[in-house]
Amino acid sequence: MTPTHRRMIAALAALCLIFGLAACGDDDTADTGSAENAPAAEGTAIERDPANANKGTITVASKNFTEQYILGEIYAQTLEAQGFKVRRRLNLGSEQVAYKALRGGSIDMYPEYTGTALTSFFEVKTVDVPKDADAAYERAKEEYAKQNITALERTPFENTFIIASTKETAEKAGNPKTVSELFQKAPNLSISGFPECRQRQDCLLGLRSTFGFKGKFVSSEGKFSDLDGGDSDLTLAFSTDPQLALTDKYVGYEDDKDFFPPYNITLGVRNETVEKIGPKAIEGLQAVQAKMTEEAMRELNRRVELDKQEPKVVAAAYLKEEGFVQ
Repeated sequence: MTPTHRRMIAALAALCLIFGLAACGDDDTADTGSAENAPAAEGTAIERDPANANKGTITVASKNFTEQYILGEIYAQTLEAQGFKVRRRLNLGSEQVAYKALRGGSIDMYPEYTGTALTSFFEVKTVDVPKDADAAYERAKEEYAKQNITALERTPFENTFIIASTKETAEKAGNPKTVSELFQKAPNLSISGFPECRQRQDCLLGLRSTFGFKGKFVSSEGKFSDLDGGDSDLTLAFSTDPQLALTDKYVGYEDDKDFFPPYNITLGVRNETVEKIGPKAIEGLQAVQAKMTEEAMRELNRRVELDKQEPKVVAAAYLKEEGFVQ
């Protein structure tokens, strides 16, 4: 059991007492002052190469929500630990904005979900996305390669969509267990989701065509705060959201039609950047992902969203706890 996982046990009691959402993230160009890198666990420590400082500034970006801020910081701090100069553009915007920036060269890399890449960038219909995580990653990797982008190995965790409600809403609907049952019993409930959901086949459009959802769509980044404030009956949450552990307060519904594709993270890196930073740097970026299970990612999200810690602090703690830095 890793230190991150052990913290999960201690966190369970706190989850019942602490609740809130953080709208935080960095969008600056300053270094976070990563710790000097003496080995913390044999064979896992990141090695600093002073020569990397002469390879130019590497721009690391992310999209605009908690998990992306954390991932962006982890990748940025990994590069800094290796000796690179890093510029951050965390909170870049939606996937379309981020992908355009990556293709255009204004950023060098950013983490994206395989299912999102396939459906939003490469025009793969949701029903045609491979259900197997490895197959979905390989398909995304092939498509990225056509755009001169290298898709690094996928993370162990996936952050798929999950429809959630308050426990009270579930009880009023007759305590359905699946999405199909939910919309059969209560097709006109409202649902909140991020703005891009409205146009995405793997989101609102698919919910209407596949599950027969007929309710109002509320464009919002609030998720659980939308439920608490009565702004919507349902919300499109993420499977790594820490609030889902509060089972006395919230309910998640099973995707019984396997509608949502695999959503593992792959770090998209411009080919010219891959050549510039070199294979050892790439190996380091992929190594820090190896322990990113769903349990671990939910814990990191908890520290930001519920404990109100800054993403850069949480990222630094992850790298230290897992032995990558001292």
